[in-house]
Amino acid sequence: MSNVLKVAFAGAQRASSFFTAFQNHPETQVVALCDTHEPTLRAAGKAAGVTQLYTVYEQMLDDARPDIVVVATPMNYHVPHSLAALERDIHVLSEVTAGISVDECRWLVQACKRSKAVYMMAENYIYRKPCVLVTALVEAGLFGETYYAEGEYLHDVSALHHTAEGKPTWRYYWQVGVNGCTYPTHSLGPCLQWIKERPARISCIGTGVWTDPEHTMEDTVQLSCKTTSGKLIRIRVDMLSKRPHAMTNYTLQGTKGCFEGARYPGGQNLIWLADYCQDPNEWVPLERFEADFLPEMWRNPPPEALQAGHGGGDYFEVMDFVDAVQGRKPPTIGIHEAMDMTLPGLVSQESIRRGGEWLEVPDSRAW
Repeated sequence: MSNVLKVAFAGAQRASSFFTAFQNHPETQVVALCDTHEPTLRAAGKAAGVTQLYTVYEQMLDDARPDIVVVATPMNYHVPHSLAALERDIHVLSEVTAGISVDECRWLVQACKRSKAVYMMAENYIYRKPCVLVTALVEAGLFGETYYAEGEYLHDVSALHHTAEGKPTWRYYWQVGVNGCTYPTHSLGPCLQWIKERPARISCIGTGVWTDPEHTMEDTVQLSCKTTSGKLIRIRVDMLSKRPHAMTNYTLQGTKGCFEGARYPGGQNLIWLADYCQDPNEWVPLERFEADFLPEMWRNPPPEALQAGHGGGDYFEVMDFVDAVQGRKPPTIGIHEAMDMTLPGLVSQESIRRGGEWLEVPDSRAW
């Protein structure tokens, strides 16, 4: 491998959010793009200054010979495209979720074991500034023992269910065309970093179908997760209700403190810590702890990070991934962390079918 890592992208539209981070990284060079929709492919290639353009994914892997491939294709292609790269020992940064069935997740885990390449799932919410700071406070022991967390992904994506020509998109089939917690990782990812245990059992229930009867998914679904030691995580996903987007609805409770994320854009992140707050009813702004506990990555972020999507997550996950590929650290969301964030949602589809029955979540470490 040369000093500069060659990067290829599969799925030009979503992958565009990663372009700037890879193009500005001194150790990477974007060399190829692939998309089956040629107008999108040509436009993305022109915008990124990339001339190696492909409509066949395997041809891109074999002809461009990248060191890294970013899998930003529809959810149902994440595993097939990751497998093709891993079989060629090409490092994979895959969009969420890792897979769409338990069986194909098993295939992915086995492929990661066989491959010399690094696999990482691109769950960007864990890199948002408030989440990074809360994680640092957890690791410093200021929450004591954490035992309850919740996250909510409330995002009306009905405008993305059809193309401009009226054809159903992948979201139509794989996000709201299936009942259950089909898109849990943005909410579950940060919670798992704070609770530090995998979900061992889950239960999923829903509200019923009210807003748009065309879709199978119930308007709001609630996923309850019991971890290996019995801690509790609650996840709410709603991609259909008519309401403003809310992406920062997190709660964390420990034996020495608690955190309440902002409930709307511009709202305050609030925290109470026994070691710092004399009044048991005194909420303080989370930002008050930045001076002493904010990790270096967010102290002086470059303009590219501040301009990146998902609160800087699309930038920092690329930096983190390149560090893992270069052997400077393990991947933050390696294959087993990716499974911990993905498998509960897959098992939830059976739980909700059974009226919320508690079901076991497979442990990928045993596969």
